[in-house]
Amino acid sequence: MSGAGLPIRVPYKTVESTDIPTDIFVPDRPIQDARGLTPVIIMFHGGGFMLGQAKMNNKDQIEDCMSRGWVVMSVEYRLCPGVDVLAGPMSDARDALEWARNGGLGSAMKEAYSERVLPDPERIMAMGTSAGGHLALSLAWGTANRPLAILDFYGAKHFEAEFWNRPIEQIRSKLPSLTPANDPVFQSLYEEKVTYIGGASLEGQSEGGARGPPSAPNLSDPRQLFVMNMIAQGQVVESIWSSAPKDLHLIDPVLNVHSDWPPTAFVHGTKDFMIPMEMSQYMETKLRSAGVETAFFSVPDEPHTFVGQMVKGSTTWHKQREGFDFLERILRRTYS
Repeated sequence: MSGAGLPIRVPYKTVESTDIPTDIFVPDRPIQDARGLTPVIIMFHGGGFMLGQAKMNNKDQIEDCMSRGWVVMSVEYRLCPGVDVLAGPMSDARDALEWARNGGLGSAMKEAYSERVLPDPERIMAMGTSAGGHLALSLAWGTANRPLAILDFYGAKHFEAEFWNRPIEQIRSKLPSLTPANDPVFQSLYEEKVTYIGGASLEGQSEGGARGPPSAPNLSDPRQLFVMNMIAQGQVVESIWSSAPKDLHLIDPVLNVHSDWPPTAFVHGTKDFMIPMEMSQYMETKLRSAGVETAFFSVPDEPHTFVGQMVKGSTTWHKQREGFDFLERILRRTYS
């Protein structure tokens, strides 16, 4: 990883005596305003809110952001089903933003880097893939401060849609049999209240974050087995939100669109069967109807989680990079 050495890893909150950390990447050539402050982008990994870890955020995307002169926060968050999506992932995402806004990030960077690079609390952007895309969107409501702009890669949304109740045969075919959510093999998962490292993600990376050809899920791991079963049986929403189908307005970005929503771009593959592209198109239309600045970038022939297997310099790489160009355009306007 290029940049000013390896990232620093510091906690942004503590829950039940467990530190929840973020990795902080600092660019070699930061953008700085007249006060010497540098913009920040917060990244959230995917994994159905139940798998993955910050190490699985795409390293090429992180380097691209640093090459643009941005500080990168690659954030861990607590995983469902031990906590529900609002009390765990969404709460952590919002607390990470508040920590960056209210001096926590600045203090951590000052200690590590003296005053060579200091973050700008007024120029914080957010992005994420899949579940992480949802978490980036969730920063647009329910928090005192909002990001400057948001970039959503095929994020989970529109939980009222019938799609979320349908089994997904492409996943079902990978399982020898179906296991219900209340099977004793999964009991330990419901007892894990502060787990934020959740094995291999749905993006195709290994548990260590390395990319390579997609491998078969490790069905001997209860967490991976649980997630695959919930996706296969159309029970993801119930797994992360036990009140479903009630109170979806507390967790669904589509149900919280408002006129002060930050500028938002969507990137979605046209061959996505796990979260169909139409869901992102639906939300983008709702935002535009509310007067929000938006952009939509469809990536031809790519499935869900394509970021995990994306090759730098490929056609897909250049297409998805238009989402980051959108963020950069929003950012540049703040300097004029």
